[in-house]
Amino acid sequence: MQINPPFGYREIVPLQKDRKVRLPAPGEVPEFCRKTNAVPISYSEFGVASRDYPLAFVSTEAAKVYSPVAVLGVAGGENLFLRDGGWDPSVYLPAYLRRYPFCMARVTLNTVEQDDRLICVEKDALSEDGERMFDHAGAPLPRWLAIEKLLREYEADIERGREMCAILADYALLEGFTLQASVRGASVTFGGMYRVDEKKLELLNAAQHKTLIRKGIMGRIYTHLTSLDNFARLIARREASMPTPSRRG
Repeated sequence: MQINPPFGYREIVPLQKDRKVRLPAPGEVPEFCRKTNAVPISYSEFGVASRDYPLAFVSTEAAKVYSPVAVLGVAGGENLFLRDGGWDPSVYLPAYLRRYPFCMARVTLNTVEQDDRLICVEKDALSEDGERMFDHAGAPLPRWLAIEKLLREYEADIERGREMCAILADYALLEGFTLQASVRGASVTFGGMYRVDEKKLELLNAAQHKTLIRKGIMGRIYTHLTSLDNFARLIARREASMPTPSRRG
């Protein structure tokens, strides 16, 4: 059996009821997000995430499978939303990070990927100093019930996001784009992202428009397009994070 860890996780193992887990402290974030400039978001997060982040799409070059992300920085390994060792408390924390150190992983058995997902945990989070998720009889404790609810709802939401991206790709609505800006006189170029080409929406037929509206995708398209204005706020964050030039007397 092969368990495929999601982006950012190192080594994950199936969650066993007799193991204790060290849960993150309030405001603590996974180590991997300190060196990433984007984090996945799910279908239902578009509205709340668009208030703080530019929302774009990224793809695997080989398969051209697209995924929505919240953009965190304008350079490789740059996250501009960290503050005092944790996530900026004034902005929305994506569910992808809130679920850590747990996840629901894809399992491959005899080279065949299984339909069911397995609840797993980052191996490094297992600790005798951690918290029990189940009592000694194997019954779930209240803390675990809330975590399991988040995991299952998030996994279902991710599937809705995959369907949305597949439709956008099938309708040829996604186009690559590059951000170009000036930060204190220095040129910044950041690419590898995709956005919906609004002009191509006009070329869709009535049935395609109906599908986008019926499935709630049309609303998310315009939420995504509006969120691109947040690139200006992202640039402002970068400027604010840079040292102030010293003045020479």
